[in-house]
Amino acid sequence: MTASAASLFDSFRLGDMTLPNRIAMAPLTRNRAEAGLVPGDMTAQYYAQRASAGLLITEASQISQQGQGYQDTPGIYSPEQVAGWRKVTDAIHAAGGRVVIQLWHVGRVSHTALQPGEGAPVAPSAIRAETKTYVNDSFTETSLPRALDASEIPGIVEDYRKAAANAVAAGFDGVEIHAANGYLIDQFLKDGANRRSDSYGGSITNRTRFLLEVLDAVVGEIGAARTGLRLSPVSPANGISDSHPQALFNHVMDEVEKRHPLYVHVVEGATGGPRDIAPDFSFAELRQRFTGPWMVNNGYDLELAEKVIAEGEADLVAFGRPFISNPDLVERLRRKAPLNELKKETLYGGGAEGYVDYPTLDDAAR
Repeated sequence: MTASAASLFDSFRLGDMTLPNRIAMAPLTRNRAEAGLVPGDMTAQYYAQRASAGLLITEASQISQQGQGYQDTPGIYSPEQVAGWRKVTDAIHAAGGRVVIQLWHVGRVSHTALQPGEGAPVAPSAIRAETKTYVNDSFTETSLPRALDASEIPGIVEDYRKAAANAVAAGFDGVEIHAANGYLIDQFLKDGANRRSDSYGGSITNRTRFLLEVLDAVVGEIGAARTGLRLSPVSPANGISDSHPQALFNHVMDEVEKRHPLYVHVVEGATGGPRDIAPDFSFAELRQRFTGPWMVNNGYDLELAEKVIAEGEADLVAFGRPFISNPDLVERLRRKAPLNELKKETLYGGGAEGYVDYPTLDDAAR
């Protein structure tokens, strides 16, 4: 590393925020929302414990009941949910942190038990997601979706806009649009899930249309400087695929660049899995097409994170599961201290155990 190279622990200017370091906490579903899918006091404690991250990105939060795909995930569409999130953001800010909420519509990755009137989940096309969801305290095959009528799409775009407005009302510093991991926006993007023959299907331009309508609506409501975007170009998460991902995401980045969002957050490789599943895909090519802040994610350890920051390949690095078991992950990385072991059996659902009871270095020293 040269004397002028950036460090993972340097501050970074992101929109109107000055981040104390370049480490982000990635969005992590924990299935602990309370009645009405409202985040509770324990959720406020959980995020405040992790406020030393340069940026916190909350667990994905649905923009409507239709957008829900898993049991006990929080929403950002009701007054009660907004009030619950306000307690969370207040706790984070009191602890010195900065936070954006991830806006979510799962599309076909859902189950009739979670949908309004127990109807079918919605998707670009009526193709079942080859994956499971979490319903009634167990993992269950997803339900067969129905294809959205073109007349329904503007209403979903409006739900994103309202959710962004709600996020600001709840005290968030911004939002991250979830366009990754096989959920609704990703389903529109990728031809393995989108077989439409109208203006939202077929060509790359058409398949990108829904993403850009959502991005424009959110930017129009809260401004580009408070709007981030997450993408996973080659991840097969939730049974998603595309026949020509490089061409697709080159086009996506050319269009996103015109809109100057707060950042782009990219999952490199398979979400939560191998980084090298698409050796012919060039993430560097995407990076060259976007002049704004670039956040990378998936399988990063301290050494790799330091390398990509020092070499200018990324501006921010998002860590996922290590933040679950290490509320003071930033300090542990700084000191090269050992990490707590993750309790996988407490990842989804439950109470305080495996949620707010992981010790910090200071706890261990007592």
